[in-house]
Amino acid sequence: MNALKDAGYDVIGVGKINDIFCGEGITQTHHSDSSVHGMEQTIAICKEDFRGLCFVNLVDFDALWGHRRNVEGYGKEIEKFDKNLGVLLETLKEDDLLILTADHGNDPTYTGTDHTREYVPFIAYSEKMQNGGPLDNKDTFAVIGATIAKNFEIAMPEGTIGSSILEQLM
Repeated sequence: MNALKDAGYDVIGVGKINDIFCGEGITQTHHSDSSVHGMEQTIAICKEDFRGLCFVNLVDFDALWGHRRNVEGYGKEIEKFDKNLGVLLETLKEDDLLILTADHGNDPTYTGTDHTREYVPFIAYSEKMQNGGPLDNKDTFAVIGATIAKNFEIAMPEGTIGSSILEQLM
């Protein structure tokens, strides 16, 4: 994020992104009251003319439903997210790249309150995409950072890992 910011790009955080990264690499922050509010903020930001990354954390899936193992609440949250995702997709511009993922598993049907260990999703969308379909499993989140860096033609910081899959997406 610092590389994007240093190159003059906007790096907008929604939800607790600013807190997670202690403000590093962030040019603008929007704290949200809920995942629905975070999606509403994201849609509003995407309607603006900005050039860069909008990084969003929808914490309710984790904090309200996953850790509390509330399957019904989790399901209802997915329905709310799905509705706003449709609005967001209609808002995206032709050259936008949307990546949906999670930072860990938190299966609401599992026992206990800790994070669970299943794979997390990686779903990407852009109007520019020619092909769709599954990607090979990757062993690091660094793929996402490398893909974002490649998308903005920014060099990965020295000593970082990960390789871009942007060409596979487009």
